[in-house]
Amino acid sequence: MNPNNKQRRQFLRKAGILASSVFFSDMLLSCTAKNDPTILLVSGWQDVNIGDIGHTPGLLNVLQTYMPEAKIILWKKSKGEEVGTLLKKHFPNVAIVYGSVDKDYNVENPEVQAAIETADLMIHGSGPSLVGADNLSCWIKSTQKPFGVFGTTLQNPSEYHAIILKKASFIYTRETFSIDHLKKAGIEGDHVQFAPDATFYMTIRNDDLGNKFLNEHGLEDKQFICAIPRLRYTPYHKFRPNNNGWSEAKITEVESVNALKKEEDHAKLREAMITYVRETGNKVLICPEMTYQVDIMDELLIDPLPEDVKPNVIKRGYWLPDEAASVYAKALAVLSFECHSPIIAAVNSTAFFYLRQPEDTIKGQMYYDLGFDDWIFEIENTQGSQITERLRGIWTDTNATQSYLTKNMDKVSEIYRKSVEEVKKVI
Repeated sequence: MNPNNKQRRQFLRKAGILASSVFFSDMLLSCTAKNDPTILLVSGWQDVNIGDIGHTPGLLNVLQTYMPEAKIILWKKSKGEEVGTLLKKHFPNVAIVYGSVDKDYNVENPEVQAAIETADLMIHGSGPSLVGADNLSCWIKSTQKPFGVFGTTLQNPSEYHAIILKKASFIYTRETFSIDHLKKAGIEGDHVQFAPDATFYMTIRNDDLGNKFLNEHGLEDKQFICAIPRLRYTPYHKFRPNNNGWSEAKITEVESVNALKKEEDHAKLREAMITYVRETGNKVLICPEMTYQVDIMDELLIDPLPEDVKPNVIKRGYWLPDEAASVYAKALAVLSFECHSPIIAAVNSTAFFYLRQPEDTIKGQMYYDLGFDDWIFEIENTQGSQITERLRGIWTDTNATQSYLTKNMDKVSEIYRKSVEEVKKVI
């Protein structure tokens, strides 16, 4: 069988199933808002990344803040018990259902089917792409009720994703670059807007665990910085079954680029760490955003340090986002190659630097969209001395730092408020 013909038949099958919903947009124009709507939120893509975990409590908080009258059912994709327990602890009134979608866009779990029948609206949560496309297809097949996307990167949407997105009542991209990508796919209009990653509203914390860790290691309030490493490409093939579906050529490329760039990148962060310790006498906490980073901390951020600096450096293992938030809240600043630890820091009124690697998709554009230009460093075009000098400004002028942070975070709240007001109109 010709692979191209097979792919074409698969696409046509998907298109045919979704085509029956073509009249949805006209129908939605006549909808009136309900006083007590039920929302089905699909989110929770993976549990090996505190940023991906943070999407879900962030959007739950957005909805509960600006639509408190709504009942929320979470259709959680990942099934980790620890994260499920975390969400139940912080959001006891949110029902959580689990269930996969088969090739014909049906669900086997009757709880999910009941949620689809009960809900007035389905929302696809924040993420790197339309990760829950099949979940949306199931919704489209099962009901004529509206759906939308909230705080998601939609870079180069596939034909399948474009078919779905053309039926959406609202599309909120987590950075403005995605809006241009959607236009190229023939998707535009007033219902397409920018709303940043929902992690910007992740307010859950675990101060008991956080303070315990801080006290055990002598980390005092605003007297330490956090540093988060990252390889250019996340090595998913090392911790996912079947090598993440990557070919041997893909794995070779990932490992080659990572090996080539890891020392060059992290030397720049170490320069800032060294200066901070020597000039202030304070400490540095090396911590992970993803599980695999626990294994690269020593090689990239600790072992190469001068001997006089090492005693001031502490590391910790993988954690959940509520504990990370409690620790970041006490830090002077969070310096991260990962995209979401800076967001968690900002939510907790802590300064951050995002050291952006070009392989880390277009999602980092959201920082520019919100006005955080001074705290984002394109690592290919950055010297360690530039990071160091900007960090020195953080610890020498805390008032200016807080003013800058507050001004831009106020934009986030206003965007979310306006976005939810528009969502209410389609229910």
